[in-house]
Amino acid sequence: MARHDARNWHDFTEMIGLLCLVSSILIQHGASGQRVKVEPEVLSYPGQTVTLRCAFPDSTGTQLTMVTWIYEPKDGERINIAVFHPNFDPNYPDSPLKGRVSFSHNPPDMMSPSIQITNVEITDEGKYICEYATYPGGNEQGITYLVMLAKPSNSASVTTVTAGTKPVVVARCMSANGRPPAQITWVTTANGNATSKSQPSVNNTVTVSSEYLMVPTPKDNGIDITCVVAHRTQVKPERFPMNLAVQYAPLVSIEGDDNNWYIGRTNVALTCQATGNPVPTSVQWKTTSGVTPDTVQITGNVLKVLKVDDNINTTFVCEANNSIGVGRNQATPLLREPPVNPSNAGMVAGAVIGSLLALLLVATLIFVLVTRSRRHQQGYRANGGSDMKTRIFGGGKNGTGGAAGSGGGGNNNGPIYVYNESSSHQGLGEKNNHHQPFNMGGRPEVVTTTPTAQDILLSNELDDAEKRKFDELEEEERYDHFSGGAPILQLRPPHDQSDMIGDYLDDDMESQRDGSVISRTAVYV
Repeated sequence: MARHDARNWHDFTEMIGLLCLVSSILIQHGASGQRVKVEPEVLSYPGQTVTLRCAFPDSTGTQLTMVTWIYEPKDGERINIAVFHPNFDPNYPDSPLKGRVSFSHNPPDMMSPSIQITNVEITDEGKYICEYATYPGGNEQGITYLVMLAKPSNSASVTTVTAGTKPVVVARCMSANGRPPAQITWVTTANGNATSKSQPSVNNTVTVSSEYLMVPTPKDNGIDITCVVAHRTQVKPERFPMNLAVQYAPLVSIEGDDNNWYIGRTNVALTCQATGNPVPTSVQWKTTSGVTPDTVQITGNVLKVLKVDDNINTTFVCEANNSIGVGRNQATPLLREPPVNPSNAGMVAGAVIGSLLALLLVATLIFVLVTRSRRHQQGYRANGGSDMKTRIFGGGKNGTGGAAGSGGGGNNNGPIYVYNESSSHQGLGEKNNHHQPFNMGGRPEVVTTTPTAQDILLSNELDDAEKRKFDELEEEERYDHFSGGAPILQLRPPHDQSDMIGDYLDDDMESQRDGSVISRTAVYV
């Protein structure tokens, strides 16, 4: 592969040489009138065969007597390496190139006395002069520079360092055994400086080395750094990307401390995060007092406080270790009073207000129902009632009289008695549908009852139906349509006196609150 590359470079250099020769001939002919035409520069690799061209294209009016090739090293004196006279054979004097140098044509051509050098070496680099002896002009010459190339071996590496305060070498780059010397540059965001140096190497080559120095810090670990080597033998610069390696003790941080340690808070977790190079080998929690509260649980790098109380009033320390050192961080809870939860306060206030509104609504509903019930009862006493027809008769204030004690109307303040037409067995009774017992004097005992809420609700529900029934009953039994005159008594025939009480029928009597009994069939005006 190396020889194949050398052959390609040889062909390339020959083509470049021809182009340079033509251009130099044109320039020299037009500008200075130099008539010896050569290539200004020829490139070659060690081990290759190189051709150094020379020509005297226009010899009109000039006699070419002899041609000589002279070698002038970079640091040395001139040496004849090849001589040709038309009347003699070619001659190759003693020189470092003897045995490897020869004229390209045999016999040589005075018009084009080019030479070849086989198995060229790095030391063959220098100045080559093609000199003509002419008549009558004298000596004329052309100069070619042979440049020997050596493709270098390039490499780069980073140096593992420890974070500190002094500049150290963090990366190295080298271009070894190259010719000409390589150019080394650095590309990085790290804050440092590069130094380079060159030194001779084997076969007259040069080795170039460069170092990057900086004060390493933990944040520099892993930063990109690239060594770039540029050389004449390379089509494009060779790049070596790397990452800085900086070792440092663990850096510890604590997550989860929101500085809200209030009494009664539960399940508070602190997490210890540790980074380092190399990676930390252990992470542990401890307290400055050396005593871990009973309400604290530690699992790996997580410290969990089950409940915040006075025992938590300590300092928690997290420590991490690696081969470089120890890193630590700490958290000290600042105990606070339990906060007032605005959301709970709002809920409580809302519940209280809602309860008060509900009580107010219920009270209003009860008031409305009671008021309506009283109005309905008053209306029934005035209009005759409902299914249970209510008759109201007035008695004396002393509770002893019947009609004799009442002047212009009945007493509406007495108990309410009803006649329930739906039951033929109950007969006369109060609104609670119970018969009233009679005392020993023949008068019914008056039992006063107060309407219950159930009575009020039932009366409201039965309003319409009772009114309709009452209207029907009034057509059949209307006793208050009489006007004027004395009381009218309805008596049974003499032969039917079994149910008589005094002069009245027993089912015709109605007891009053004052204890009197008044006939139902008698009408008072």
